[in-house]
Amino acid sequence: MSAEEQGAHGRPSRRNLLGWGGAGLVLGAGAGAATALALDDGDAKAAPAAAVPFHGAHQAGIATPVQDRLHFAAFDVTTSERADLVVLLKEWTKAAARMTAGHAVGEGAFGADEAPPDDTGEAYGLSPARLTLTFGVGPSLFTRFGLEDQRPDALEELPSFPGDHLDKARGGGDLCVQACADDPQVAVHAIRNLARIGFGSVAIRWSQLGFGKTSSTTPGAETPRNLFGFKDGTNNIAGGETAALDQHVWVPEKDGPAWLAGGSYLVARRIRMNIEVWDRTSLREQEDVFGRTKRTGAPAGKLAEHDPVSPRAMLPTAHVRLARPAAHGGHRILRRGYSFTDGTDGLGRLDAGLFFLAYQRDPRTGFIPVQRELARHDALNEYIQHVGSALFAIPPGVRDAHDWWGRALFTAPAKD
Repeated sequence: MSAEEQGAHGRPSRRNLLGWGGAGLVLGAGAGAATALALDDGDAKAAPAAAVPFHGAHQAGIATPVQDRLHFAAFDVTTSERADLVVLLKEWTKAAARMTAGHAVGEGAFGADEAPPDDTGEAYGLSPARLTLTFGVGPSLFTRFGLEDQRPDALEELPSFPGDHLDKARGGGDLCVQACADDPQVAVHAIRNLARIGFGSVAIRWSQLGFGKTSSTTPGAETPRNLFGFKDGTNNIAGGETAALDQHVWVPEKDGPAWLAGGSYLVARRIRMNIEVWDRTSLREQEDVFGRTKRTGAPAGKLAEHDPVSPRAMLPTAHVRLARPAAHGGHRILRRGYSFTDGTDGLGRLDAGLFFLAYQRDPRTGFIPVQRELARHDALNEYIQHVGSALFAIPPGVRDAHDWWGRALFTAPAKD
């Protein structure tokens, strides 16, 4: 703590006793660098170099190598003042930069006795665990704060698909934050602190914990398996495929609006898997449903996982056949889904499944046409049900310590 922060007699100053409204806004230099960084003020220990840089042209957590754990949260904005929301987003950004670098928020969990700590403390002593925090805005936000003319044409509520059984309590939201890390406590800590900082301006609408990544953005990595035991996301876009990312994931300036250039769109779907029914299904039928062999992940009629898909070798209703990019004009999405288990449904069945996360340049040419086809014809529909749904626009990255989440959007002239 600096002399200014301590006050004349070495005690915490009144500004520090105000918690986040004071010293909590201070951001240590180089917080986004992936270097060994102190875990907390006054802590002599250094965090391992397991930090993902926070600042950049694109937000981390999209093309970043997929981590093992997820805590996703959608928020409703409860304040009616645009200025309050802007202040919150600036505070969130500074807190996010600190946490992804391995620092505690503000003065940490062990500040002045007379005030609540700036940080909740459960990640104290832990490494950054490759934490990434990815921020987005939902279509509902644009009906407020004079933002109507800034809403992208592609940011509409997702249409209803055949077979959907959506729970309104598990969908929508004005804002979202995706926290991914290799340590579940680090991910939960991040969302918890952002929710605490936002008290009075935002409230969590719904959230989802996830484990067991179901896709990879790292070439050469073993393709993960979903809860049905099949490899998932075999042909996912890799984080180093710059041309593919530019074509299919990042929103170019010409697509408009200007504030979204370099950003993306995120579709989030909570997909319930009928585990008990699937587990009583023969291996042959399981493989016919997916169009892949269960052991190797090879497409039907092929020997290796990454062999080209041969549609004629699989049933017309096979999931792989219907979802492949060649069936949809070559359009691709970048998947970052996770498995989940949330207890039971009260009828002795696991409430388990896939929390599907997909980034794309435009959902009208990405997720929506693919899901329409799957909803009508996919044999997998017998074993799954979509129960939660949301769409968010993901702004470009935070450029430097003077930038903040959504700055270009919220500094655009407000519509009277």
